[in-house]
Amino acid sequence: MESLPTVLLKPGEADRIVAGHPWIYQSSILRMTAQAGDGELVQVKDHRQRLLGIGFFNSKSRIHVRLLSSERVPVNAEFFEQRIRQALAVRRKYLPNATSFRVVNAESDFLSGLIVDKYDDVLVLQISSLGMEKRKETIVGVLQRIFAPRAIIERSDVGSRKFEGMSESNGVLAGECEGPVTIDLNGLKFETNLVEGHKTGLYLDQQVNYRAVSQFAEGAQVLDCFCFLGGFGLHAARSGAAHVHFLDQSEEAIAAARRNAEANGLAAQCSFEAINAFDWLKARTRSGPNEKVIPCFDLIILDPPSFTRTRASVPDALRGYKEIHLRALKLLRPGGILATFCCSHHVNAGLFQDTVLSAAYDARKILRRVAIYSQSPDHPIIPMIPETEYLKGFAFELVR
Repeated sequence: MESLPTVLLKPGEADRIVAGHPWIYQSSILRMTAQAGDGELVQVKDHRQRLLGIGFFNSKSRIHVRLLSSERVPVNAEFFEQRIRQALAVRRKYLPNATSFRVVNAESDFLSGLIVDKYDDVLVLQISSLGMEKRKETIVGVLQRIFAPRAIIERSDVGSRKFEGMSESNGVLAGECEGPVTIDLNGLKFETNLVEGHKTGLYLDQQVNYRAVSQFAEGAQVLDCFCFLGGFGLHAARSGAAHVHFLDQSEEAIAAARRNAEANGLAAQCSFEAINAFDWLKARTRSGPNEKVIPCFDLIILDPPSFTRTRASVPDALRGYKEIHLRALKLLRPGGILATFCCSHHVNAGLFQDTVLSAAYDARKILRRVAIYSQSPDHPIIPMIPETEYLKGFAFELVR
């Protein structure tokens, strides 16, 4: 292996790296022994010259180095094939029957800056680091060799690319894919547009939770807020819900959720409304001085998009979370279930639960926690990399 420029870390900065975190910030670097090209490999050593690993360098990014390995190894097609096959083995172990799942989850699979989602026979690639971008052709070749997909689509339309000095990049990289793709999730059919749709297509991180929450649905009147393509609501309908009402502010999402209900023979149990969920909840819980809100739902599901992308905006996000829970609890019948989720890394599970309980206090409600949720196992959590843990959820039973 050729000689690599060396990045030397300041005293005290190596511990986090030895523990397993792959990001090295500019502020952690003592000096470099030679100039390194952006997107190229460097080796990283502590201030005593002990090797910590190799990774991709980028002077334009606040994350100057993204570590790939603790050893000096060639980062070539064989490297990517080994890493991707290792990641695939994890999915086959913990999601043995799934045909759609996240194959590579960046830092969770020690491939910082690379995400690969599998939707039956189509792969969706998302690249957020310059080092991975420069090896895109190699990665695509490896994915074709491992999966032989009908198509590989790039959805590198994330804002973080600009911090790496890159513009957005979308399109079909290999094969052909025109129009929506229909996939199977837990035995239900879902239509999604992988080329132009939201994110990389679906919220695969909720795949296990869709099934888990549906256990509360039999005979229930269900409200699915922020429903997107109908994941939670359709699982509830299949599990015997008396009726499911779907809310999403996107007319396109509501139209797709309706088509998904029809494709699964569940439309008769479902109704759909394109509206801002906050506005809908406020309208239905507004009451005069001598009026009382009549609760009408047995299961309410709250799965909003992230309310915060930064630590600075956490207080505003918590106010938003509290508001929707306060409103939802007023519509929940005693004995009913509130299933609620938060996908912000900056709001941990304890803080999120405290926010729900604060809303319950204001609504004069008593809750019993009956389930705790996390992201599906195709989005692995590495505890020493806190950024890999972002999705948390709870099911609360309304005692009174």
